[in-house]
Amino acid sequence: MRSKVFAAAVLLVVSTLTAQPARPKITGISHLAVYTSDPASTEHYYTFTVGAVKMPDPENPRGVRYAFSSTQFVEVLPLPASAGVSRLDHAAFNTTSAEGMRRYLAAKGWQVPAAVTKLSDGSRTFTVLDPEGNKIEFVQPNLKVKVDAPNAIGHHIIHIGFLVRDRAKEDTFYRAILDFRPYWFGGRSETEIDWVSQQTPDAHDWLEYMLTPGVPGTGIPPNMSQRSLGVMDHLSIGQDSVDTGYATLKNAGRLENVRNDGHTQIGKDGKGQFNLYDPDGIRLELMNWHATQKPCCSPFTAPDPSPSE
Repeated sequence: MRSKVFAAAVLLVVSTLTAQPARPKITGISHLAVYTSDPASTEHYYTFTVGAVKMPDPENPRGVRYAFSSTQFVEVLPLPASAGVSRLDHAAFNTTSAEGMRRYLAAKGWQVPAAVTKLSDGSRTFTVLDPEGNKIEFVQPNLKVKVDAPNAIGHHIIHIGFLVRDRAKEDTFYRAILDFRPYWFGGRSETEIDWVSQQTPDAHDWLEYMLTPGVPGTGIPPNMSQRSLGVMDHLSIGQDSVDTGYATLKNAGRLENVRNDGHTQIGKDGKGQFNLYDPDGIRLELMNWHATQKPCCSPFTAPDPSPSE
């Protein structure tokens, strides 16, 4: 009898030690972190044109946050000498537990830091590299911190995108480990796939692979310009109507001296959109919540985001 009890106890201990930790929820996009070569112009763009609220950066004392809501913002950092044509530092997703996510990824064999970092605003973060070397940060926001951004052209970052060359390689992280789910894919024609949208597993925000052919490996294709890369490395803010959003910016003079498309359009996904660019070329895309025309190339396979999220 004692041997059976002992064996059962050993089995329980072994099972506990070998059990895989559950993945904490990924509750959408936190932020995009970008570089600036002209802080004053960038501040004018994000505060006046876009209408975000300027805040201190608890992660980097040399940086600035431009917030759209209590949990979403653009982080702007000084341009490092090593940046080349890139103006993207990292992308970030919100999670219910930074430490739980760190442990989960470690159990999956992913390289993670030894501990999470607690920031001065009470949030917790850590950073990893995805399969192509992009810096990806997970943020457990302090939900007691409230931000009001009454002049923002929108309050919900519904997707972010960046350059990707190997869809299958990136899927080993975002799909296989993090459980991102398909939302839409399309291209400049019915026979091409240039953009692949993967929704976060516990919300409707998405990551857009901006597929680019190039030499195998990681890095930016050597013939790519800063302007072209800035089109790919982007964020998108949800709109009830991009026509109204565009008119709001134009009529208030908020687009003066700002590079923009000069008109709204219907994208290949059937959604209205309007593009404008920060002083270093990072694209901000106003996008309707829902398609008003049939999308090219594939149907939507998950619900759209909404203003209430």
